[in-house]
Parts: sequence; C-alpha cells; structure tokens
Amino acid sequence: MTVNLFYFLSFVAILSALLVVFSKSPVYSVLYLIITFFSIAGHYVILNAQFLAVVHVIVYAGAIMVLFLYVIMLLNLNKESEPHKSNLLKIAAAICAALLMIVLVGSLKGTEQVVQHTPSDIGLVKNLGKVLFTDFLLPFEIASILLLAAMVGAVMLAKSEKPGDNKIHVK
Repeated sequence: MTVNLFYFLSFVAILSALLVVFSKSPVYSVLYLIITFFSIAGHYVILNAQFLAVVHVIVYAGAIMVLFLYVIMLLNLNKESEPHKSNLLKIAAAICAALLMIVLVGSLKGTEQVVQHTPSDIGLVKNLGKVLFTDFLLPFEIASILLLAAMVGAVMLAKSEKPGDNKIHVK
C-alpha cells in the first residue's frame, strides 16, 4: 500500500513539476507548483513526518505560492512585453542543467541501502517538542530573541519620521 502510494505521489510530483516548466501561462505554472508541493507533503506523511508535512503545506503552498500568484496576476505578463532569449543563452542554460544532472546522479551513486529502519514515532510533534524544549532550549530561545529584534527593527524602520504621524509606511 505504501509503495503504491509512493509511486503515485512520485508520478504526480514529476508530472506537475514538468508542467510547471513547460506551461505557457505563468498562472498555470504556479498552480502546477502548488500540486507539486502537495505531493511532496504526501511524501513527508509516508515518511511519518507529519509535522514537516503540515509546515510544508502551510509555508509553501499556503503562503509563498499565494504571493507568487498575486505577483504574477499584478504584473500582467504579456507575450509582447516578454523579451526573447538568444540561442546562446538557451544553450548555456541547457549545458548548466546537464551539469547539474551529472552532479546529482554522481552524488546519489552508492546510496542504495543507506537508510536504516527508524522508529515509527520519529517525526511526531510530541517527540519534536520534547527534543526542542530539552536538548535545544537555549538555541530555540536565542532564535526567538533574534526574531523579536528583527520584528522591532522592521517596525522602527517603517515608522514615519514626523512626530504626529504614527502610520506605518511601506517603502
């Protein structure tokens, strides 16, 4: 059952990723990319990493792809305004893609049976929280202070210089 689901999700992920690349409309490309992200989240569920799957869906398919979709719709991309690429640039891109494929195949060579059998509760939120708040408590708190300082800095930078004007302006 799990093997069939893995093959189905892999087929959907590869097909939708190819459709992202070969789609003529940028809006359709973004929608196919959302399908790719959902199939990758399905792979995380198969690997028993439910927390990672939920975070993946919320962050990528929920937030980033919606922003991509809004930007593409606001840009109003037309074929007439799109610059045409030269043949030299297309050849250079194909060579770079081939070299990347060679590096990926070379790095994965010899990794047939590296994965060992892991306990079934390794990716659960309960275990993640236990490790996060016991072994990694200090780095977790330092990261939270860093994010708080970044948020305060962003608010201070966006604030107006006039004493009576307290509206936040995005520049």
